[in-house]
Amino acid sequence: MKADRFTEFVAIDWSGAQGTAHSGIRMARCARGDTAPRIVAPPGRAWSREGIAAWLIARRHEPLLVGFDFSFSAPFVERGAHLPGDPATPDARALWAHIERSCDDPDLGARSFLEARRGRHFYLGVADGRKADFLHWRRCEVAVDGTRKPSTVYDAIGASQVAKASFSGMRLLHRLDGQVAIWPFDPVPPAGMTVVEIYTTIAARDAGRPRGRSKMRSAETLDAALLHLGGRAHDTLAVYDDHSTDAILTAAWLRKVAARPDLWRPAGLTPQIAQTEGWTFGVA
Repeated sequence: MKADRFTEFVAIDWSGAQGTAHSGIRMARCARGDTAPRIVAPPGRAWSREGIAAWLIARRHEPLLVGFDFSFSAPFVERGAHLPGDPATPDARALWAHIERSCDDPDLGARSFLEARRGRHFYLGVADGRKADFLHWRRCEVAVDGTRKPSTVYDAIGASQVAKASFSGMRLLHRLDGQVAIWPFDPVPPAGMTVVEIYTTIAARDAGRPRGRSKMRSAETLDAALLHLGGRAHDTLAVYDDHSTDAILTAAWLRKVAARPDLWRPAGLTPQIAQTEGWTFGVA
């Protein structure tokens, strides 16, 4: 990847919550150089998922690298299907289309998709059986030492669950498909926007945050992490919440690592995985 391929870097802290205005969505943006990313204000009191989609589509021809903190697909390799027993989805794009056809939730929500399949594919509580029976991981979520991320897209309950955000995010990807490049399902084009999946904990660890303490809730800890990435201090925030600090730090991290060839060509990313499961940018 050429060092000058992207001129700006955007990180979006996503939300799968119900409703049409989401206080949990934050967007941070920065240009090349060392100036700290800034929070991009929503057009109203809070971002909607539709608003994020419109913002991206309007800027699709700009050389932006955009990271989202949700899973771009579901596990496939382990069982040969994303959702065994559902209509076949041979690749991630087919899965996105299946979710879109099955949902009428407002603002690209996907709660109804999960609830209609609870107990078969998704764990939403003890009535669904043993939680362990629902836990399956993508190849990029299993480390070389055999450890795994703490949650999977089939776990839809608890503070660490990622299911609601990820399946609503897949509706967003369906909306963006064909208009912007979505890595690794698409190759990185010579111009225009590229969207990648991020895991904010990777950015925090690369910024010197200790294991288990990736979240930053003060100006001092955020500035220390930005300095570790070679950036300058940030503009003071009104509130230091995880959503804002994650977005700011991860945008700075994307800027720092965007030209690393090993992150665009990770050893474990086979053609099959690239089309069915996708990959988290930053997992080498």
